[in-house]
Amino acid sequence: MWAAAAIGVAFWLFVAAAAVAGIVADYRKRQLAIEPLRAAIERGQQLQPEVLSQLLKSSTPAGNQVDPVHLRIASIIVVSSAFGIAALGLFLQMIAPQALFPILGASALALCVGVGLNIAARVLTRERAARRSEDSGA
Repeated sequence: MWAAAAIGVAFWLFVAAAAVAGIVADYRKRQLAIEPLRAAIERGQQLQPEVLSQLLKSSTPAGNQVDPVHLRIASIIVVSSAFGIAALGLFLQMIAPQALFPILGASALALCVGVGLNIAARVLTRERAARRSEDSGA
């Protein structure tokens, strides 16, 4: 009993440590990208607008822009896994009938996440199209 709890706690501690390590690594990467700009300002050097925009562009990760195609791909993967989890529940029912409904609940949750990702992709596509039309019309 205690061993299972210890394994669960160790798993979640590992997940938390991995998340914090990713956040710290991202922060350090951004900090190192902005360091040349800070050094130039401290020395009083005149910065060209092109150089300044290039440095600031490189300091913000390209991943800030979410691609709707990536959301749709994630949606397909998550919805497929929801059906796989439901199939697992049906097979597991033969061995442990009481496990069917909790596993079907997990499947329904995964299905909702997949549908939400698909909706987010559609909303993002519409929003970007509306923004483009505003920018070209203005």
